[in-house]
Amino acid sequence: MITINLLPHREAARKKRRELFFVHLGLAVVAGLAVSLAIYGFYEARIASQQQRNGFLQSEIQKLDVQIKEIASLQQELNGLKARQESVESLQADRNLPVHLLNEMVRQLPEGVYLRTLKQENLDISLTGVAQSQERVSELLRNLNNNSPWLTKPQLIEITSTSVAVAQRGQRRVFNFSMRVSLTKGPDGDKPAAAATAPAAAGKV
Repeated sequence: MITINLLPHREAARKKRRELFFVHLGLAVVAGLAVSLAIYGFYEARIASQQQRNGFLQSEIQKLDVQIKEIASLQQELNGLKARQESVESLQADRNLPVHLLNEMVRQLPEGVYLRTLKQENLDISLTGVAQSQERVSELLRNLNNNSPWLTKPQLIEITSTSVAVAQRGQRRVFNFSMRVSLTKGPDGDKPAAAATAPAAAGKV
């Protein structure tokens, strides 16, 4: 009977399988490292691209901040110019108010009413005078309240009757009064700009 020893052959097969296993394991490790490096490179590229975008946005934001500061500075200068323009227009309008006041007092005083004093404090006007009757004082109040675009809110403070000597007629009864009225800037604010545009328009026609 012939006997064959298969132990070396089996040992060689096991050794070959073991070597093949380690080869496959090494290939798997290499493949895993390659995949990991590819994924790492991909995300590194994405991060670098996003950082570049962030840097661009940051630079644009800084430019906008500079422009916003310039706009704010220009707005402050514009507000200052507007305030100065309004002040000049207000001064020019207020300069004409005494003229309008005197004109209105001449127009609104009814017959039989005479002024003794006229005092102005800002836009408050204090009047004292004498009238032939109480009806004349009432008429003056109505005129100041309804007929004048420059004088408003008339208030009668006091009215008293007294007698005055009249030549060749003895005594005559009159009424002393004091009142307060507010001075306005007219129906359109009495702005010089409006007066300036009217001649220009007339010249174009």
